[in-house]
Order: sequence, then structure tokens, then C-alpha cells
Amino acid sequence: MPKYLVTGAAGFIGRSIAVALLARGESVRGVDSFITGKHANLVGLEAMEFVEGDLADPAVCARVCAGVEIVFHEAALASVPRSVADPASTNRNCIDATLNLLVAAKDAGVRRVVYAGSSSIYGETPTLPKHEEMLPAPITPYAVAKLAGEHYLSAFSRVYGMENVTLRYFNVFGPYQDPTSHYSGVLAIFCRKMLAGEQPTIHGDGEQSRDFTYIDNVVTANLLAAAAPAGKVAGRAMNLATGSAVSLNQTFDLLCGLTGYRGKPAYGEQRSGDIKHSLADIHLAQELLGYTPTVDFAEGLRRTVEWYRGQ
Repeated sequence: MPKYLVTGAAGFIGRSIAVALLARGESVRGVDSFITGKHANLVGLEAMEFVEGDLADPAVCARVCAGVEIVFHEAALASVPRSVADPASTNRNCIDATLNLLVAAKDAGVRRVVYAGSSSIYGETPTLPKHEEMLPAPITPYAVAKLAGEHYLSAFSRVYGMENVTLRYFNVFGPYQDPTSHYSGVLAIFCRKMLAGEQPTIHGDGEQSRDFTYIDNVVTANLLAAAAPAGKVAGRAMNLATGSAVSLNQTFDLLCGLTGYRGKPAYGEQRSGDIKHSLADIHLAQELLGYTPTVDFAEGLRRTVEWYRGQ
């Protein structure tokens, strides 16, 4: 039986991937430093071998990669605003950690690393939808860090023969996403505030749009990327989204219906590093992985609100 490693296993996406692997009866090891991960997210993952450690430490990377065949690399400081406030920390926890992990994976004989890339690497180019042939134009430290990780994965595929794959995530949301931090995803923050009857803030005019991607779609694509033929995917990067976009104003209106909130949003200054529109072309993932989104935005939002209501 292959051994899987999930980095960032106490985080939102890492936890979700680990749950799916364990449900299949797989042998899973998880690692997390709890910089952003939560101990509570490990409840229900008792069948997973867990290591607390920082991937910026090469010794931790060597320990967790031992005996592993496939790695899902989800660990990162996944926040544009946080990277603007503290670029050095983002560099350490994204670029340094990813390189350390790849070196350890190579030395341990890991066959494939599936990497959590980011749509932020496209920058603010007006071209829509974003497609993989576009020249990356990152405008924030976080985007630079995620792009550097992509390049390292590709280089390790070419030089060392690893079957590495990058999935460029577009605005992932769903249960277990932390709603309490200033740096959290907008939907998590909106759900928490509106369920509590508190006024949410939209940064900008609210007409900015996003290809919001429900977590189940992300888990499905990761499992497909782990199983896809190496000849198709090794060294490749592809978009992971739904191929449709919705504005924040439209999202607010939908959430009013789901949460019962009756107020209006507050409008604040646009945040540094935020882009106006984001929409993915997902044809490459469809071609290489056989990926098709299984949960659309409206249904994903309904499930997410119900989960937060239960919390």
C-alpha cells in the first residue's frame, strides 16, 4: 500500500484531503506546524500518523518524507494581505519550506509531489479566463512565493525525474476554513459575521469577481492528480476551479438568503494586492486529469453556511 504525506494536515485543505484518503483506507502521514493550522481540525483523523513540525527545518522534512510515495503539499502561509504585511515570513514558510520538502522527497525516493499552487501568479492582467499559457505576472510576495514553488517542482521533475504536479487553486472555500483571522478567505469571514448578525466589509466596490471553488472539487482534483499517468502530468501546472465567476455583491446577496442577514455591507478601501477579476479556464485539468467540478458555487455556499451554523 502506498504511503501518502499531507503537509498542512491541520489546515483547511490539508485536512480535507487527509479525510478523503483515510476514507479510502490509505496509509496517511500528516505534518503541521500550527502556525495557521488548528488542533481541532485533527479530530476525526486519529487513523493518520501525525507529526508536529516546521517544514522550514530540513530535518523535519527528512523525517516526514521517509517511506512516502506521494506527497500532497498544502502547507503555506496562504494569504495575500499577510504576505504584504510580512514578506519574509511568507518566503520562509512557502519558498524555503517547499524547497526543503522537495530535497527531502527526492532523497527519500518520493515518486510524486502534488503542489497547492495559486491563481495569484497571474497577477492583474485583464485577460479572462486565465489560462496556463499566460505569462505569470505576480504582484504580491505571496504570489511570487507560490510561483517559485511551481518552478522548483518543475525543475525537480526535469532534473531528478520526479512526477510533480501543480494545481493552481482559485479561491477555495468550504467547511473548516478558519473564519476568525483578518487574513481568512472572504467567504469564511462573511459567513461568520452574517450568521452572527454582524456587518461584513467589502473591500472595494464589490464588483470584483472570483472563481470560488468548493473544497470537494479541490479534493477530487488532488486525488486525480496523484493517480494520473506520469507521461501526462509530470512537471505540469494546471488551473483548478469551476470555470465560472461571481461578484462579491452577488455573493453577499446569496448569503443574505442563506443566513437570514438583513443589513447592508460596509464598503472599505480596496486592499493592496487584490485583483479585480479572477476566472479560470479549466480545460487543461479536464484533459489531463479528467477533472470536472462536482459541486457548483450555490450548492457549495449552502453547505458552507450550514457547516458554520453548526459551529
